[in-house]
Amino acid sequence: MSDIAIGIFGFAMLAGLVALGARIYIAAAFAGIVGLIWLRGWDIGTSIAGVVPHSATGHFTLSVLPMFILIGFLAHAAGLTDAAFRAAKAWVGHLPGGLGIATVFAAAAFAAVSGATTATSAVFARTALPEMLKAGYSPRISAGVVASAGTLSALIPPSAILVIYAIIVEQSVGRLLLAGFIPGVLTALLYAGVIIVFSLKDKNTIARQEKASWNTRISTLTQTTGIMIVAVIILGGIYSGIATPTEVGALGVFTVLIVSLIQKRMTFTVLKSSLLQAASLTIMIFSIIWAVMIFVRFLGFSGLPNAFSSFVVDLPVPPLVILLCIFGLYIIMGMFMDAIGMLLLTLPVIFPAVVALGYDPIWFGIILVKLVEIGLVTPPIGLNCFVVKGAYPDIAIEDVFRGIWPFVIADLLLVAVLVAQPEIVTFLPNAILN
Repeated sequence: MSDIAIGIFGFAMLAGLVALGARIYIAAAFAGIVGLIWLRGWDIGTSIAGVVPHSATGHFTLSVLPMFILIGFLAHAAGLTDAAFRAAKAWVGHLPGGLGIATVFAAAAFAAVSGATTATSAVFARTALPEMLKAGYSPRISAGVVASAGTLSALIPPSAILVIYAIIVEQSVGRLLLAGFIPGVLTALLYAGVIIVFSLKDKNTIARQEKASWNTRISTLTQTTGIMIVAVIILGGIYSGIATPTEVGALGVFTVLIVSLIQKRMTFTVLKSSLLQAASLTIMIFSIIWAVMIFVRFLGFSGLPNAFSSFVVDLPVPPLVILLCIFGLYIIMGMFMDAIGMLLLTLPVIFPAVVALGYDPIWFGIILVKLVEIGLVTPPIGLNCFVVKGAYPDIAIEDVFRGIWPFVIADLLLVAVLVAQPEIVTFLPNAILN
């Protein structure tokens, strides 16, 4: 059997294990180790597998992940998310579908201090979902808004998924975080537009709130000082280039902690809980990275990525057709796999082909994350949908899945715009870091 055939067999083994219910890190590590031993023998194969976890993750760049994750948990514990939602509700609650729009805008603000999409969905499932249901919003729309709004953390910096993409394909973390800002803001505006359209179409489905006084608006705005300071530090540090993303993340953690202490919202119990939750999520992410990097090393020895890249480039069809097929593949895979595992497994094969076709790596990363966002809410897995269900058990998972489709359509429209106008993605990093 040729090396490439062994690589294909390894992929089939991985897919089979995942289909049987094995966790992605177990399936990837097992398939990778078996493949390395098959290609290089027991001694060399096991030695490579033993070295990979340290060599793949022993980088300063990866230390940004626990920082960004911890910021989100501390911000929630400090009440910054509640303040953001109250302020958004006071300013836009009187608009058609105002509570839904407030949820989207507050989630966007929280995304500027948190890089975890599931954390954002869980937070607003507890904060915003009960208020929307109490105000007369249908369960379908309410759950769809919260699940979809959680995906904003995948694009708006600091984004853990963008950091992982940058590490896998060896691109600049700073450029990717810059590139995600404008598409993230556009996504939030599109979601708000979807809610307004539904509100105007069916006034019985989405209720309108009373207009808040200017005193109330200003009062709630002052309560968001903490989240504004953190967001300015994170975004300003990244966009100005005066600090690395890791340094910005560490400064963000320190700032959130100081703000929470000043507001007397942080106790030892809360701090301990936040640290444990952040550590748990970080360990899960790093376990997947370690395992998949072993599998990726096996693929490299098999020669499958280069063979696939040459095959794709030589296809007698326009590059755009190939790109659209790749997009379709990620949307389908997103229905069954978690975002991090999907990126780690596919990029070593897909990325060389995309670059060989002449597409910008930064632009492709943003498009890919948009597709990952769609996978985070589409059935049958739809991780964000199950997070919303878990945080608010009274709502049916069927209602959550029915509520996300208008926002999925909005995401697909934005992907089409970004494909047609790639300058929307590349403008900010080119203008600041060129």
